[in-house]
Amino acid sequence: MRALIRSYLRHPSGMIGLVILLSIIVLAVFAPLICPGSPWDSVGQPFMRPDSPGLLLGSDSLGRDIASGIVHGASVSLLIGCVSTLAAVLIGLAIGATAGYLGGRVGDWLMRFTELFQVIPAFLLAILLVAILTPSIRTLTAAIALVSWPQLARLTRAEFIALREREFVQAARCQGESGIAIVLRQILPNALSPIIVTASLSVANAVLMESALSFMGLGDPNLMSWGFMIGEARTMIRVAWWMSAFPGLAILLTVMAINLVGEGLNDVLNPRISRR
Repeated sequence: MRALIRSYLRHPSGMIGLVILLSIIVLAVFAPLICPGSPWDSVGQPFMRPDSPGLLLGSDSLGRDIASGIVHGASVSLLIGCVSTLAAVLIGLAIGATAGYLGGRVGDWLMRFTELFQVIPAFLLAILLVAILTPSIRTLTAAIALVSWPQLARLTRAEFIALREREFVQAARCQGESGIAIVLRQILPNALSPIIVTASLSVANAVLMESALSFMGLGDPNLMSWGFMIGEARTMIRVAWWMSAFPGLAILLTVMAINLVGEGLNDVLNPRISRR
């Protein structure tokens, strides 16, 4: 573990991404201290330009502080991204591990079930799920998780198929270990590296999907989010460019930071692949 940490600390792009991501997490955690009050409150005149007195990033059409919206919106995007990815990983691991280890008809049926979720494009399925249910942070998280797990399930299945006949697995079977013990103690630890990398990249996709859904008016109406801010500003780009530019920059930096962290993890956990 220490060797992996030292290797990651020597990875330049991975460290840049980690510093940016940690900065965004700090903003999200300490949002009530950095920008006290509600981001929905009007604190100035409408369309005040950036660097106005008391409004570093300007105000929107209702006089709301853009900086406050960005800081408070960080927690929404990160929370939905992380929780939905965690749920997708758990679902994908359960289905992919079962299909890969057991194989046969069970594996085939589980993969056919997985393909049902891949027939419809992920974003369209997420729109359908959120539109049917009442838009909220719970339905957003559930919808994004339900469209994100198939990729993780297929990856997990491929890793388990490659590992289930290896010598150390055969030795565990000969020692009388149960199937669950073999999966949890022998196969899963050796299959985690690509799953961790894919999960980290899935967080970025979840942040983008949440922003897109909020942009379309399918976000939680009680929470400020970056996608909602851009959606509110789309008809005022010529009048107040900063209303959409700064939330868009926040999304760009967050997604870029997560991708850089994922790239660093991939190079550290899979050094042979990264050298090719």
